[in-house]
Amino acid sequence: MKILIVDDEATTRMVLARQLRTLEHEVAEASDGEEAWLAFRLQQPRIIITDLVMPRCDGLELCRRIRSVNGSKYTYLIVLTAQSGRLNYREAMEAGADDFLAKPCETDEVVIRLRVAERLLQLTTKVDQLEGLLPICSYCKKIRDDGHEWQPVEQYINKRSNASFSHGVCPECYESHVKPQLQYLAERRH
Repeated sequence: MKILIVDDEATTRMVLARQLRTLEHEVAEASDGEEAWLAFRLQQPRIIITDLVMPRCDGLELCRRIRSVNGSKYTYLIVLTAQSGRLNYREAMEAGADDFLAKPCETDEVVIRLRVAERLLQLTTKVDQLEGLLPICSYCKKIRDDGHEWQPVEQYINKRSNASFSHGVCPECYESHVKPQLQYLAERRH
């Protein structure tokens, strides 16, 4: 699993990165939220473990930025902090964090949290795949929408995107449908 560790304390980052690498994870590191934001957009890690208090961009702002991105695969966010208390926990969850760990954390605790993250990420991937399936009629090629109404493919896609259509005929359909009809019409004229 690709994991990004974000912490302004180099020692904390190195220790956690070493632990995760021994568990055979692909690990990247960032020293603050701005660096992590760039790494997130370039590398698309599936899990981010971020410190709460950092210079330039803190962990809460990083969580908010990541949650504001539409269309990317789900990223599991774990906030790691030396500050404890319900207020920090609630703020982290409201910012979009999935989990919250207090520093220093034991390796076993991190491993357990990562197992949960992996299970959740596997489920979100399956849901994304299922949502990507289109119920289409095998005869007329109409698509059933969320309201269980059947509509032409063009109408369905036009409502959900900026796509436009230019119609044509593929070579197979030309040979099997259009050409025989043209020949038939030509023969009838003579």
